Amino acid sequence: MKFDTTTVRLVLTIAEEGSISRAADKLNLAVAAASRRMSDLEEQLGTKLFKREPHGVAITESGIKLLQYIRQIDNLIDRLEGDAQAFNHGLDGRIIIGAPKAVIIQFLAHEISTIQHKYPRISLKIVEENSKIVQQLLRDKVIDVGIYEKKSGFLDLEKSPYQEDRLVLVYKRPYFQFPDKPVGIDEFLDLPVISLGKGSAVLSAVQRAYRSRGRQFPNNFTVSGFDTMLALVRNGLGVGLMPPDVLRSFHPEDALAWVELSGDWHQRSYVLSCVQGHAQQQTLRNVVAELLHKPA
Repeated sequence: MKFDTTTVRLVLTIAEEGSISRAADKLNLAVAAASRRMSDLEEQLGTKLFKREPHGVAITESGIKLLQYIRQIDNLIDRLEGDAQAFNHGLDGRIIIGAPKAVIIQFLAHEISTIQHKYPRISLKIVEENSKIVQQLLRDKVIDVGIYEKKSGFLDLEKSPYQEDRLVLVYKRPYFQFPDKPVGIDEFLDLPVISLGKGSAVLSAVQRAYRSRGRQFPNNFTVSGFDTMLALVRNGLGVGLMPPDVLRSFHPEDALAWVELSGDWHQRSYVLSCVQGHAQQQTLRNVVAELLHKPA
């Protein structure tokens, strides 16, 4: 089956753009050539990936199922190109680490800097994803090391304790007011709560909090990042949940305030897992030992 890198990226870009012409433009291809590539691929697969519509294309049911495999191929291509580049530059290898944004901001950025000073011949790449996707990338061996929230864990891999943090309630004065003491779940259940989206440890924690009171989280405001969460909080659209160190990293103005939460539902423990497969074994051991603050 003919399945080159350009065709792989074309399929993914069409799915993202909803248009063959826009995808072709993004990849610097002629529209006719892009259309021919798609027709040839669909003929080889024996199924339609996209259906034509008046203003673009929509992915088919078959396309949705096959897209996950195409994404895996694209990830492996990226892995191959990156590893080859590292070896061509005389490096000892490349390690890809996946972690949620809160982990990167609070812990990983500093640790990566330390590792790069200690092991300058190791190339490091960080992939920012939520806990669920980090585990999927580990399962598919797209990344070498994954850090994710323990309660979100579903992989049958060895897990090493990594770091812990907690969520606090973030709000904007004068839209909301809270006492200067830890706030219980019942004090904010009826307020609009802004959470990170599907697969995030924040959303899992909020959903558990609501379920503990026999309620379902309404999901009216779910966002993809803490920066977006703060934008909504700043405009009084609701209260947010994030670790205090993450909030401080955005240099919040005085009108943005936060309060501790009572109980233990907001406490989070992160674990680290790694997979053998692509990375050089000793290189992987060195990086993992540094992240866990253990001798290699």
